[in-house]
Amino acid sequence: MAIVSMNPATGETLRVFSPSSWQVVDRQLAKAALAFDGWRAWSMADRAGVLRNAAEIFDSEKQALGALATREMGKIIGAARDEIAKCAAGCRFYADHAARLLAPDVVDGPDQIVTYEPLGTVLAIMPWNFPFWQTVRFAAPALVAGNIGVLKHSSNVPQCALALEDVFRRAGAPDGVFQSLLVGSDMVDQVIADDRVAAVTLTGSEAAGRSVAATAGRHLKKSVLELGGSDPFVVLASADIERAAATAVKARVVNNGQSCIAAKRFIVVDAVYERFERAFVERMRALRVGDPMDEGTDVGPLATHAIRADLAKQVADSIAAGARALLGGQVGDGLFYPPTVLVDVPARAPAACQELFGPVAALFRVADQDAALALANDTPFGLGASVWTSDPAEARRFAAAINVGSVFVNDMVASDPRFPFGGVKRSGYGRELGMHGLREFVNVKTIRMTFG
Repeated sequence: MAIVSMNPATGETLRVFSPSSWQVVDRQLAKAALAFDGWRAWSMADRAGVLRNAAEIFDSEKQALGALATREMGKIIGAARDEIAKCAAGCRFYADHAARLLAPDVVDGPDQIVTYEPLGTVLAIMPWNFPFWQTVRFAAPALVAGNIGVLKHSSNVPQCALALEDVFRRAGAPDGVFQSLLVGSDMVDQVIADDRVAAVTLTGSEAAGRSVAATAGRHLKKSVLELGGSDPFVVLASADIERAAATAVKARVVNNGQSCIAAKRFIVVDAVYERFERAFVERMRALRVGDPMDEGTDVGPLATHAIRADLAKQVADSIAAGARALLGGQVGDGLFYPPTVLVDVPARAPAACQELFGPVAALFRVADQDAALALANDTPFGLGASVWTSDPAEARRFAAAINVGSVFVNDMVASDPRFPFGGVKRSGYGRELGMHGLREFVNVKTIRMTFG
């Protein structure tokens, strides 16, 4: 099946690629294996220099690269430029800090140490929703540690995949250090199983995570999974309601609502529920839906027909189960879906227990803090959570008790190169970013030497 690059805002076919055969992929893996010994022998400073060069490219070309992301998957152009700028920041973070974070740990003198050595070729199976940043947050730490990267990108963003390969090539990475595989999902198992692949990382759906983890497990390969989320956005009685509502809208419609860490379940205590609902709905209604290349657009199209169909069914099924739509709820033209607010959502309706990938918010009214905490944790996912309160004691309680990988108090959940990112439960395992992400794909080697 052809790999098609399509503009979701217009339906225009941009480019069509023929998937690579196994013979082509075999040559790419051979090239990666050949590159490993040379790349790992480079000094940390030289590998960091490649990342600094990549950062310069991302900064200088953020308009062109951002526009490519907008054309291929529909994110609004301002957010696309911000994504490219974040790629530059991520590269610089690891260029600046990798030497310290990977320095040997001295346990008992210079002959009793723990070192961090690269594993080899790491396969990255990446999603379309942040086509540049998702890849860079894997590639920057993996490459600076001395690993080789091969990217199997989502099939609807092939031009972004090739642009990423080009950036690292122009940044000075030797031939074979970072390559994009233009293949479908049907070849993933074969690539993971190949002896030249040391490990695999995936950001994607729960179903994809199960499949990749099973294959990696059969072949005893290290894996990291960042999967779905149904992040709670908890508003307590002491919160700044206007600021919480404004941030809540931004947190729900980031990337047209297509983000694993977008706030999806808005849990509000009874004492302030009416104020929050009113402010939230007003702001959702004011959002401008339209051409993602227009600087004034707030919400662009969904990325594919399948995503829009899935979201429409989840909303319809939630309403059929008893939820009410205060705003939206109807399928728009093309791949556009209107900002939607659901209330009175039953506990087992899709909007309450599934991940909704689009600009659809579910509001939940609860009696008090205890009920808010219980509902926040009543989900199979555990990626991130946002809590709004002016009481430090409340903040500490929720930060400790919510079972997720990241808790943000009085702010929306976001990834940051300085901090580890990942989840628990069905949101996956392992970490990206920070020191922990840097050390996911290394051999933690104990060295103990005794003389005399």
